Amino acid sequence: MRIGELAAAVGVTTRAVRHYHHLGLLPEPERRANGYRDYTLRHAVVLARVRRLTELGLGLAEVRDVLADDAGKDLAEVLTELDEDLARQEAAIRDRRARLRTLLESEGGLVAGGPVSPGLAALFREMGEVTDSPMAARDREILALIETAAPPRERERMTALLSGVVGAPGGAERVLGLYRLLDSLADAGTDDPRVEEAARALAACVPAELVPAELTPDAAGGSFLRAFYADFAPAQAEAVRRMLRIVAEGRP
Repeated sequence: MRIGELAAAVGVTTRAVRHYHHLGLLPEPERRANGYRDYTLRHAVVLARVRRLTELGLGLAEVRDVLADDAGKDLAEVLTELDEDLARQEAAIRDRRARLRTLLESEGGLVAGGPVSPGLAALFREMGEVTDSPMAARDREILALIETAAPPRERERMTALLSGVVGAPGGAERVLGLYRLLDSLADAGTDDPRVEEAARALAACVPAELVPAELTPDAAGGSFLRAFYADFAPAQAEAVRRMLRIVAEGRP
């Protein structure tokens, strides 16, 4: 058989046949006087086995192990490992689908900036859509970032504390007013009297438990805090710094 005939008989491409030769999975046949390879039934049997093994999900290195006469793993061992790997993938897919169902059934992640946890999405909905506030959009992005990086228990604690602020009488209105105040500082100077007003309003809204003791207003050595300040206009960043100072001074 010529290479094209062999490939057609087994249902693979001639390129695959050449690749298997290159990897040593398929032995080289004898060549005719004209230089063409002359494949036999034995080559077709080996090639068909390579195809069946790859369709099961084995990698080519594992196929080589199976085909080896005196070395490597036997077929039962390789297939057992493959079955265990597929079981792990299956469990991971089930877990992802379960999380997607939770998001879809509770509308947990169906908010701007999502997907987020159902708890944080509920908090966003309680605050209401604030599409005309750049500060509100940035705040939601930051909260989603923190939630993504935080361990599950810390994530739940953060959501519960913020829900307490928003859910308090007049809480949502105070937060929306704070967003408007911070938005008004976008083009202001750091000496604008509204900076101090915004700092005190922030300190009143942000639970002290959410501000780590080591997070001081002058902790410029922290790369995250530098990036955090750089994302705000100067007056807005100054309001955050003053808020941290107010919180630090109020600690026992």
